Amino acid sequence: MKIHIKNGRLIDPRHAIDAKHDLFIAAGKVVGISQAPADFSANQVIDASGLIVCPGLVDLSARLREPGFEYKATLESEMLAAAAGGVTSLACPPDTDPVLDEPGLVEMLKHRARQLNLAHVYPLGALTRQLQGEHLTEMCELTEAGCVGFSHADRPVTDTLVLWRAMQYAATFGFTVWLQPQDKHLAGNGVAHDGEVAARLGLRGIPATAETIALATIIRLARESRARVHIGRLSTEEGVMMVRAAKREGLAISCDVAANHLHLTEHDIGFFDANCHLRPPLRTQRDKEALRQGVADGTIDAICSDHAPVDDDAKLVPFAESEAGATGLELLLPLTLKWAAEQRLPLGDAIASLTCKPAAILGLDSGHLAMNSSADICIFDPEHYWKIEPRALRSQGKNTPFTGLELPGKVRYTILDGNIVHKPDGHHHRV
Repeated sequence: MKIHIKNGRLIDPRHAIDAKHDLFIAAGKVVGISQAPADFSANQVIDASGLIVCPGLVDLSARLREPGFEYKATLESEMLAAAAGGVTSLACPPDTDPVLDEPGLVEMLKHRARQLNLAHVYPLGALTRQLQGEHLTEMCELTEAGCVGFSHADRPVTDTLVLWRAMQYAATFGFTVWLQPQDKHLAGNGVAHDGEVAARLGLRGIPATAETIALATIIRLARESRARVHIGRLSTEEGVMMVRAAKREGLAISCDVAANHLHLTEHDIGFFDANCHLRPPLRTQRDKEALRQGVADGTIDAICSDHAPVDDDAKLVPFAESEAGATGLELLLPLTLKWAAEQRLPLGDAIASLTCKPAAILGLDSGHLAMNSSADICIFDPEHYWKIEPRALRSQGKNTPFTGLELPGKVRYTILDGNIVHKPDGHHHRV
């Protein structure tokens, strides 16, 4: 398939490109920028006038719910959502059922994803067997099967010795340990930020210290073990300050924030809106401002969707009993564009936090559009506002706090390895 993308504004943050350029694609690769290679004749021409052409988005946390939770979502529904959101690469946490702690399970997931051919799926292996926090998994075997790092999803590793051993083991082989900082005992059965809103609504609170105490432990162990650590879903002002200090010290630490947390605070819970039951919880206005600033100044490396589709029944119950999570693959780009506009940041900076920066955390040579790079491309209209409503979403999970809002940034085309997997009429190609 030879594709000529013409008249678009090409933004490739990794190579500091932001200008009008045509792009030429053949055999799944970028074969020309501005200039077509000799004897190039396109099977398809895409007119990208008024549109942005950028690398396909890289999402660091998307739950695809397979295997085990197909009633919430299927691999196919969520990968169609990824294509519709311009996401061409995504990392999925290991808290499936069964847990991703065996090479065979990882290979099966990779195989199913390859058959669908809608996005590149990069599984994170379980850090401990069954995610029970007791025995380490065979990280080398899991890496050979296709794992790009090791995670405990959002279950805390309560035994510090186990965490210490996991980091030492990972450091020996150069693996990355992915952790969500939350102290199990301080968080308890909390469902909202421990502040005025939770107190007023009578909801159990999760204090900011649940994050910062866990984070202090992780940073200290990272310093001692010299392991490469990725912190998932920061949510507090103090957490941002701690990561900033750790990076200044030269520790191999990266981190991300969920797009939801750049826009929402505890006040958005309103009258018990279960769509705002997220993990970590939505926190204060000050925390939100610190997270926004953290992405802007590079302390926070990437913005992720923290995509967690939940079936309707799990949200149609009282807030405290509802399941945490929100759908996000299709909202990652619009929410990031909205944040960048409000912060008055260049578009290139916003796109970097969705492309080359997360790709570097995953250790992938993607998220950019150099010559001969894989043709994973997102083409979107930055001026097109669309209304977030259940029928507009391809994900099986319709649960989002942003229902009813109009957001900027409509993906027109998504190209994966030189194949168009999403285009305006909603028709999807399989190869």
